[in-house]
Amino acid sequence: MKTQSTQRRVITAAVAAALTLCTATGAFAQASGTTGGTTTDTTSAGNANGGGLPQIQQQGDVSFTSGGVGQDESKALRAAQSQWPLSLRFTGPGSDFLADVEVQVVDAHGASVLEAKSRGPYMLVRLRPGRYTVHATYKDREQTKPVSVTGKGTTRAAFAWNTQ
Repeated sequence: MKTQSTQRRVITAAVAAALTLCTATGAFAQASGTTGGTTTDTTSAGNANGGGLPQIQQQGDVSFTSGGVGQDESKALRAAQSQWPLSLRFTGPGSDFLADVEVQVVDAHGASVLEAKSRGPYMLVRLRPGRYTVHATYKDREQTKPVSVTGKGTTRAAFAWNTQ
């Protein structure tokens, strides 16, 4: 009888601790302005994307995902390109894939709609149709490209740096 009572108290304490942790994590995600994971979360485990697609992030009304360092993730991102209005690719010498590229997307009115760091050579961005300028910076070297996002298809922009 005493063992069952002790077990119930341990289970109750564990459930209370788990609920507290979940509540704190949710509050952090809301306070950070990024939902669906954090921009420092380098895993895709536990996300609802499936198929190796990295965690989808949210900044305001813009969704994005990036990565592609591993073969599964790279394949998943390339396969998903057609479902995203903007697809970005970052390469170095000899078409080597790059990560840690700082990306800023600015709308036609000069307002920044996305500021993020790419976790790999591919970044997929869900934007409203319109004209944008993409600023991509790798090792203090910035490149800028204008893009037009339409309601149909995918707009692609490739950025290449000679980092030697």
